[in-house]
Amino acid sequence: MKLRMFLSVVLLASLCASPMAGFAAPSVPESTPATTPPPKRFNFADVRRRAEVLANQPYQAPASELPAFLKNLDYDQYRDIRFRAERSLWRDQALPFEIQFAPLGFLFNQPVAINIVSDGENQPAEYANDLFDYGKNPVPDNLPKDLGFAGFKVLYPLHTDSHYDEVAVFLGASYFRAIGQNQNYGLSVRGLAIDTGLPKPEEFPRFREFWLERPGKDATELTAYALLDSPSVTGAYRFVIRPGVNTQIEVKANLFMRERVQKFGVAPLTSMFFHGALNERFFDDFRPQVHDSDGLLIAAGNGEWIWRPLNNPTRLRISAYQDNNPRGFGLLQRDRAFENYQDLEAQYHSRPGVWVEPIGDWGKGSVQLIEIPSEAERYDNIASLWVPEKPVEAGQQLEYHYRLTFFRDLPSLSSGGRTLASRAGAGGTGDLDHTRRRFVIDFGGDNLTRLPADAAVSAVVSGSTGQIQNVVVHKNPQTQGWRLSFELMPQDDAPSELRAFLKLGNDVLTETWSYQWTSVK
Repeated sequence: MKLRMFLSVVLLASLCASPMAGFAAPSVPESTPATTPPPKRFNFADVRRRAEVLANQPYQAPASELPAFLKNLDYDQYRDIRFRAERSLWRDQALPFEIQFAPLGFLFNQPVAINIVSDGENQPAEYANDLFDYGKNPVPDNLPKDLGFAGFKVLYPLHTDSHYDEVAVFLGASYFRAIGQNQNYGLSVRGLAIDTGLPKPEEFPRFREFWLERPGKDATELTAYALLDSPSVTGAYRFVIRPGVNTQIEVKANLFMRERVQKFGVAPLTSMFFHGALNERFFDDFRPQVHDSDGLLIAAGNGEWIWRPLNNPTRLRISAYQDNNPRGFGLLQRDRAFENYQDLEAQYHSRPGVWVEPIGDWGKGSVQLIEIPSEAERYDNIASLWVPEKPVEAGQQLEYHYRLTFFRDLPSLSSGGRTLASRAGAGGTGDLDHTRRRFVIDFGGDNLTRLPADAAVSAVVSGSTGQIQNVVVHKNPQTQGWRLSFELMPQDDAPSELRAFLKLGNDVLTETWSYQWTSVK
């Protein structure tokens, strides 16, 4: 906050101190009524002040004393509790957005305060048990009448004017998700990540209170505010939600540090990768691929585009891509062919990618990718996040501003040649040498399609350990793109950071394919 009134106050003080001040001032009749200041309107500054004050107080863990009926619900029982659509917030006002509240229970055992802001006035959302249909769950007669909500869902007529679709949900710690047209929920976004991927317990900040602004009759966006709290940090968040073909959420975060944090994760994304085309171990599954995302894309500050295919490793893998003022990063689902998933229920081919676009400079740091071994698709085992170069200190104040886009495809991302598929298997010829590994990467894009088969396209391939051998580049007549294959002769079982891209003369044709090979032994 800037003291915009400072000069005016100084001027007024000087006038009052002058012996001529009283002589020059006009007389005011005693009957003139005092001017009533306009009522204060709620805004983001109110949430920011709350976060700053909270940061100077000791952290207090939230109470989680739920009735046994709700605490003991399993996943399917919790899903059987539905908010009554006819009670949706703003439905009776025929506004372009509606809100449905999420019940407590199952994993969601900490109530959050939710407020409604209308014409600048702030009022708490009223809770009632009869807002929910509990389905087949037996409801006890003594269910408390002041339980509160676990979160909320945002609805908007995404496909037709006559039907309101769920487009976003804020539920659990600082997690939220969104979708655009013809998308199904997949990966999640978090408000903040603390000490993720370190050999110590991760800290999970949570949104403890929300404020939802009542939209206008013709609104195409919804604004929500949130107060974040944890042992190490507090924060004020503003979310501007813009549903559409590609739904966008613009995020502004003001953060206040209670404690020093070793690893501070900004705009963290959380996803699932069980198995896919790059498998180097066997999965007994009728489906060819099972994942919410298949790769990490980075637009580095120096203009380089980097594609890193995901994998389900046999042991924890953490990759860090150093950068200065990144242009963007995100977890994508590039493979959109149903036949590569064969899942009619999960609809993995319709899961959105999420692109993080910084607004302003973020300085030096790294985009980090964390891949955790997983034995089931129900676990989120992938995380990507921006980590500043220096640890944040107690008392420090930080501000981040960025735009999230939830999409099926964004042609503007990596507009040159992009990775279409990555595969790996045994290398060598004749008697298979199971030590040698062969990698096959298909690149596609308009610039590659236009090149004739006899174009002098070459590849630049490197590995941090081992030897790169048998590099081959040729036109792929099935995709009209270009295929690169090479073999890695590992150095014992040492991991190797692999990089590859195609070029024509001095012109780079594709994004950089990047992969961390580790032995499956």
